[in-house]
Amino acid sequence: MSTTRWWWVRHAPVVNPDKLLYGRLDLAADTGDAAAISALAARLPRGAVWLQTQLRRTAETAAALLAAMDEAAVPAVEAALVEQDFGAWQGRPSREVYRALPRHDPFWSHPSAHAAPGGESFEAVLHRVQPAILALSDAHAGRDIIAVAHAGTIRAAAALALDLDGERALRLAVDTLSLTRIDHIRSSSGAESWRIVALNLPFGTEKMY
Repeated sequence: MSTTRWWWVRHAPVVNPDKLLYGRLDLAADTGDAAAISALAARLPRGAVWLQTQLRRTAETAAALLAAMDEAAVPAVEAALVEQDFGAWQGRPSREVYRALPRHDPFWSHPSAHAAPGGESFEAVLHRVQPAILALSDAHAGRDIIAVAHAGTIRAAAALALDLDGERALRLAVDTLSLTRIDHIRSSSGAESWRIVALNLPFGTEKMY
């Protein structure tokens, strides 16, 4: 039997004083909460495979954690794990976006299937992220994988492990500087299973809700 241990870390809070929907906007992370960074770093394994996305907030968070751990790993950039693309909504205040949606807009009844103009739906995120997780689990079988990623990505990972559809996965809170631990288990016969060890374990102080 082989167990691959995923340590999913949502990036540190972004510098976003105007409360914009940022999606794939490349905003900086605020890694100044040294106590939270140190506490989270203390929970992470040594000698792991490190992953981040192409957005700077994951790179800056990974760098802060590695510095706190005194490790010299170089995270690999996994583009498939990037945050949901909110298209024309990106860069606009979230309240403005939601207030502009009509009461009967499909977004309110089926948000996971709804894509912003020029963006992608959360269902599309599931179809992008989950095959990448399976491929990476095979590529690094039996290892610890520390993936510094995004709320949408981590919801997709939890949905894969728990066999959730998009609507149910969107109910999961994923705070900044939180840890989600998921094991991918492959038996000697080749059968696959998942185990949730921790979900949205908080280390920072910013809340999404």
